[in-house]
Formats: sequence, C-alpha cells, structure tokens
Amino acid sequence: MNGKQSYSRRFFLKTSGALAALAAIPASVKSLYTEVRNFIVSPRQTIPLSVTINKKALKLTVDTRTTLLDLLRENLQLTGTKKGCDHGQCGACTVHLNGERVLSCLTLAATLPGKEVTTIEGLANGDQLHPMQQAFIECDGFQCGYCTPGQIMSAVACVNEGHTGSVAEIKEFMSGNLCRCGAYNGIVASIQKVAG
Repeated sequence: MNGKQSYSRRFFLKTSGALAALAAIPASVKSLYTEVRNFIVSPRQTIPLSVTINKKALKLTVDTRTTLLDLLRENLQLTGTKKGCDHGQCGACTVHLNGERVLSCLTLAATLPGKEVTTIEGLANGDQLHPMQQAFIECDGFQCGYCTPGQIMSAVACVNEGHTGSVAEIKEFMSGNLCRCGAYNGIVASIQKVAG
C-alpha cells in the first residue's frame, strides 16, 4: 500500500448512516418538544355549569377536565369527600348523583348539568345526623375515619337499593369500598341496624 488507508464499503455505510441519523435528530427533537409544549400548555377550556349540590343550586364555570371530586374539594371546599386512589378503586370518593352512588374521581364535572349531587355534608339535617351516620358511631363502623364518608354514602345507597338481605349480600354490594383499618364488621352492623 502506498501509505494510503483504504476504507471498506461496510465502514462507509455505517459512517454514512450514523451521520444521517445525527443530522435528523435536531428536527425530530424540536418537533417533539413543540408537541409536548403545546399539549402541556394548551389553553384551558371552561364551560358554564348549573348543578344542585346538597340541595343548593349553583351556577359555576369549570375547566372541562375537572372531575366531580376536584370540583367538590378544590372549588367548593366540600372536603368530606376524600381523594383516596384517584383511580376508582377504593370508594373513598363515593357520592350520590341523582340518588345513585358514583365515584366522583371518575365523574367529569362537564356531565353534571341539571343533576343533583349529595355529599357526606348533605346527608345530615342540620345538627341531626342521618340514621346511617348515627349507626356508624354506635356500631364502631370506623377507625381512622378516612374512608368513612365514602363508606357511609355507599351504605345509604346499599339500603336504598334493597341489598341488605344477608351479610353476604351487604358485603357484595359494599365491596367497592375499601377500609384499610378493617372495620368491616362495624360497617356491616351499621347497615343492618339502619336496614332493620
């Protein structure tokens, strides 16, 4: 060889491919950055909302992405409804919507116009507790109390739905509400007391 270095075809193809990839990165990174920025910083869209909460008619303006749970806790300071898992798995956020139990963390506020929401704050009649609230106190239906608002709302629905024929039936229809303290015996006893 005359002091000249020869390069193989394979070396040429690898080098050319790497250089082409490097040249393409800035455009794709810039495009990705723009897409992410536009998604994160997208302008808020709000809607007017007329809803009745705890027998009080309200006219609000809410972000279209707001859940009923966040509307209650953050906008209206009704903090009795608890945020547990925020994925609809624990039942701590249970409220009544038109008399039926729903998980407020999975319910968009945009679906509420013209509907009636009842939270744990709306169960009592002034200073007079709802019979289920009183039963939970008398039957030790709670320990730490974090899940109790959701448990009570589900328990009221369980009685109203007529699912109190047996302990097994009560447990089945209360299974969407978890109690990490394990106060299930007291919860069942509370439901039986009110149903009886």
